[in-house]
Amino acid sequence: MLQQGMIFPKIENRILVGIVSFLAIMILLVWAAINEGGRMRALTATFHARSIEQGALLFTANCSTCHGPNGYGGAKGPALNNPQLFGHDFFPEITRQITALQTEKADLNVEASRADTTDARRAEIAARIQEIDMQIQELDAPRRQQLQAAIDKGYDPQRPNRLQNVGWAGTTESFILTTLVHGRPVSNNYWSGGGMVAWSQTAGGPLRMDQLEDLTNYIMNWDKGSNWTLDDLFAVQQFAIEPVDGAPLLRQIEQLQASGGVLPEPVGTNVQEILVALEGVTGDPARGDAIYHNVQPSQLGALLACSGCHMAEGAGVGPQTNGTYTRTINERLNDPALAGYTPERYLVESIVMPANYIVPGFQNLMVADFGTKLTLQDLADLVAYLETMNQ
Repeated sequence: MLQQGMIFPKIENRILVGIVSFLAIMILLVWAAINEGGRMRALTATFHARSIEQGALLFTANCSTCHGPNGYGGAKGPALNNPQLFGHDFFPEITRQITALQTEKADLNVEASRADTTDARRAEIAARIQEIDMQIQELDAPRRQQLQAAIDKGYDPQRPNRLQNVGWAGTTESFILTTLVHGRPVSNNYWSGGGMVAWSQTAGGPLRMDQLEDLTNYIMNWDKGSNWTLDDLFAVQQFAIEPVDGAPLLRQIEQLQASGGVLPEPVGTNVQEILVALEGVTGDPARGDAIYHNVQPSQLGALLACSGCHMAEGAGVGPQTNGTYTRTINERLNDPALAGYTPERYLVESIVMPANYIVPGFQNLMVADFGTKLTLQDLADLVAYLETMNQ
């Protein structure tokens, strides 16, 4: 009686139905697994698109007054919808050739400043430098003629990459997000409408981190990769202003030339060689303090503004200053990634090669060109100062 009530009374039929059902389920699972990647990509794309839309609303409400409604900049702020921000060079081959000539010229100037260089050699160097200047002018003239409309608004065709110009070693996305989070406190010195304020709530601003990420996604959406056109460049109303104080360096060069001296060489980025050289140099912590806090330039005329990111205490872009040396010994050198390091090696490498080790909880945001801005004495003074940060 029980078998008569079944749909498939025969055991063979029931087994066959079970096998078919199992195979059908397996096929469905395989199909779902194969398509999961595409489904997730579609969801990610949808989420990203919504983030860009939210960023557009936030930009209109908070940023367009200074940066323009279409991101082309104005009297109060630079363009963000800008090929320079995204590092696009319209004449890369010309830039490469000019850079090579400028490097040769710099090397020749260093050679000419040495006391052991003969007068005959200096005459050869002067002739070669004059030739280099003419070559640069010949290479640059056609490019400048085509870009004159942008040059009039502050564009420098020899420096087409905003991030390289400021020594930024991270990504464009991290540069934008960091600027939104912490602002540019000193930019009120060179923008008529006031400085770039901090927008994050953690820095006293009005926006949450997810809103700042939406804004970043919106600005990043302007990047056209290799498809930027000259019309895009000419649409920019205001390029970034780069505050450069060359007076200390110029005065130092003039004084050295008048006395027959030689400008100190940059310390470079070879950590092992630097450590060996530092053994013969005594650091001055007071001068290191002044360099660190932007009170005094390096011997090469550079202002570092370390304290702008490394605050005395509390949250900052980088680890806080207080307790630096204590954390170096008690925390950093216990990390297996730093096995065999001395405190001095860690501090030196963190300054001249900051991307080699990123402190957990922080991003790779430190500029990477301090090796070109510091002399050996500058570095010794900075290390001596940081060694006083001992809690």
